[in-house]
Amino acid sequence: MKSQDLAEKVIQLRREVIDALYAAQSGHPGSALSTMEMLVALYYGEILKYDPQRPDWEDRDYFLLSNGHACPALYVVLAEAGYFDAAELQKLRQLGAGAQGHPHRGSLPGVEISSGSLGQGLSVGLGLAHALKLQGRKNHVYVMMSDGEQEEGSTWEAVMYAGKSGLDNLTAIIDKNQFQIDGATADVMPSLDPLAEKYRAFNWEVQEIDGHNFSEILPALEQVTRPLAIISHTIRGKGVSFMEGSTHWHAGAISAEQYETAKNELA
Repeated sequence: MKSQDLAEKVIQLRREVIDALYAAQSGHPGSALSTMEMLVALYYGEILKYDPQRPDWEDRDYFLLSNGHACPALYVVLAEAGYFDAAELQKLRQLGAGAQGHPHRGSLPGVEISSGSLGQGLSVGLGLAHALKLQGRKNHVYVMMSDGEQEEGSTWEAVMYAGKSGLDNLTAIIDKNQFQIDGATADVMPSLDPLAEKYRAFNWEVQEIDGHNFSEILPALEQVTRPLAIISHTIRGKGVSFMEGSTHWHAGAISAEQYETAKNELA
């Protein structure tokens, strides 16, 4: 897809995220909206190798959503790609539904990891990438994390080992929307920055980009010579005025009035 087509796909899928969250009357819109360009780039920008008709295709690339609360974005992308019927999206967070409030491997095709407890995804991705190397396979592993997740010690154990191992089949994507559940990351953990220098110190390649700009996203995803960390600067709640940069919209129920506003702004 061309960048303009990708941008149109982003708007469409953001609308579907709002539809699903409104139907659920709960969930996490902030990160679901901020991560959308990156997910669209991966699945529709000819980056990720996958086959929705064969979710377990052994030559596929792996996408692991470590910040599992952003799963409404992943669900709408997977449904659009043909992994499952889009009707599942209206069951988000319902008891017994495949579209659980946090991803569960085995509940929906295309979901590669159970996540929600932050700080686990990069370790899983590291182990997977290392195993693929030992097997001589060419699959690539992409792990998406939140910026608040960088405060987890388990994340840095994985960062150190990946850098030591020189895993050029591992890409970490940090959705740096500057907020976590209890406030701005700059307030909760001021020493988080400079984040890029921390990754570089452990022998990672680092790309800092505007995570809403495909002209920066696509080239960054193609440059891998050793473990790659893409620090994707984004806006929490991107595309919906009352959610953008709001400390409130980590999670919450969307009212009927807010739903109409959001849908109109994403037209």
